[in-house]
Amino acid sequence: MMVEEIKLIDYRNYKQLQLQFHPKLNIFVGENAQGKTNILEALYLCAIGKSFRTSKDQELVKILKDHAYIKTTISKTTDKTEIEILINKESSKRIKINKLSLTKYGDLLGNLNVVLFSPEDLKIIKEGPSERRRFINNDISQILPRYYHTLTQYNKILQQRNKVLKNYKGKTLDLEVWDEQLIERGAWLIVYRKKFIKRIAILAKLMHKKITEGLELLEVQYDSNIKIKEEDELKDIKEKFKQALKEIKPLEEKRGLTLVGPHRDDLIFKINGLEVKTYGSQGQQRTTVLSLKLAELELMRGEVGEYPILLLDDVMSELDKKRQNYLIKNLKNVQTFITTTMMEPLNIKSQEEYKLFSVCNGEINRLSLK
Repeated sequence: MMVEEIKLIDYRNYKQLQLQFHPKLNIFVGENAQGKTNILEALYLCAIGKSFRTSKDQELVKILKDHAYIKTTISKTTDKTEIEILINKESSKRIKINKLSLTKYGDLLGNLNVVLFSPEDLKIIKEGPSERRRFINNDISQILPRYYHTLTQYNKILQQRNKVLKNYKGKTLDLEVWDEQLIERGAWLIVYRKKFIKRIAILAKLMHKKITEGLELLEVQYDSNIKIKEEDELKDIKEKFKQALKEIKPLEEKRGLTLVGPHRDDLIFKINGLEVKTYGSQGQQRTTVLSLKLAELELMRGEVGEYPILLLDDVMSELDKKRQNYLIKNLKNVQTFITTTMMEPLNIKSQEEYKLFSVCNGEINRLSLK
């Protein structure tokens, strides 16, 4: 899988831009706030349907303009796909795939698979469970679009159930209908997550072992507040979910909030038995995220048959030379887009396997290393 070209009109600080990409490595060099990350953001938008930097689409439109336009051409083993996104300041964005308008946002997922690695990804380790759930949801949705649909349904049911609980005023509270729907969707989410986390845990463990030359053992564990077991199947999960809701109902009535379910799931990362969030050094936290990102690449390749594209947003300066070299070495079969303020840390010598772009104030020029 590779992106052949991108076209931008009035997107962020770009008035009009059209770029053809190298099938392996594309490097964008420039000072901060010049527009490097905007290219990666546009590619991510074509894969996920939303920005990784803002939840407000209107921020993607160039100042003093009414709409922005993105077009990407993607080449796969079997065919080519053209994705177009029109972002309006006053209405919802419109998405087309091969000239056909999408009626459901979820239909975009899977047409372009991406793995994003940015300094913000340290939040996966350092911050709260919502960051780790976002990581899980984004990855599984790309691999398995029906997961996204199930997640959307679950969140709608959860919202309605919370509304009923919030309006509880000591009256008789009948949650049976909402409970049945919540359990049905939620149990499937847990099944999907169990499978995903089991596979990525194995891959991340292998990656981490190689990076640390066997000195560290990384564990990735699924932390469900329903307290499921590894051997539990769908029917077991449904029964445990039902029992958990029954036991916590008095507290939910008191707090006006649904307190159990996959919306409260978490991941635990351990190195040599110690939790990385609490006891890991900054270097260990960065290596954990790097291992996780490399594991994502392999997992997606295994599921869809092709490597996704990799977006590296200003992360090379965050890694020491050993980890930089390991990362570059493992990207031979992956189309990669790198933003950086300087070329030196990349240690790339062959001019035949990359395109180098200079970015300055919304203008991009092709360069060559001397």
